[in-house]
Amino acid sequence: MTFRPIVHASESSRAGRFVAAWRLFQETKLYDVLAAMPLVLWYGAAAGRIVPALIARIEKAKLSTLGPALILSLMAQIAGIALITVTLTVLLLRRPPQTKGKGLTVRLAALCGTYLTASLVWLPRYEMGFAFSLLSLTLILGGTGFAVFSLLHLGRSFSVMAEARKLVTSGPYAYVRHPLYLGEAVLVLGLALQYLSPLAVAIVALQFAVQLVRMQNEETVLSALFPEYADYPLRTHRVLPGFY
Repeated sequence: MTFRPIVHASESSRAGRFVAAWRLFQETKLYDVLAAMPLVLWYGAAAGRIVPALIARIEKAKLSTLGPALILSLMAQIAGIALITVTLTVLLLRRPPQTKGKGLTVRLAALCGTYLTASLVWLPRYEMGFAFSLLSLTLILGGTGFAVFSLLHLGRSFSVMAEARKLVTSGPYAYVRHPLYLGEAVLVLGLALQYLSPLAVAIVALQFAVQLVRMQNEETVLSALFPEYADYPLRTHRVLPGFY
């Protein structure tokens, strides 16, 4: 009769030590890198699809057929590769989070908002004329440039999930709370023009809706950790200055 409680207490102690060790491991950089690996592989696969296609298009192009539309399309693809490269670099170098959002819906929103963006490059390409190519390039370059600027300013505080690493309120973050999402939205619109189809439109609409949920989740996490965040929304807009 006395043996079972002793075994139970021993097992409970081991379980408690395991949980404590696991929580400590979650605070390490190694855990953060391992957690980021699925996204690294996904973006890497997307880049792996874009780069060979880009090289093949350049090799097939002749000087006589290298028109403005093709040049604009190639530049847009190069800009997309540049953003993927910067994102992967910051993702691997970021600092471990201080706190995280809880719940399955929080994680699903982050995963859907992130993975849907790169899913566009797996669709069949849409052959565009000069006007569409120019519009696509303008949106992609503008969105990519602003996203990279925001990403570099955010630096090691970059998160995919709703996590808090450091409160950044300077640079583009002095005007809007989610400038990276703004740049990404413009980029996605330009990218969708290159894969224009009902499925591409549906992906973009879903991605935009999910991003709004992510913004709310991230603001909840940041406000819970940083007391100074209470004044931050009072002097900024969420995405578009003067509008939203």
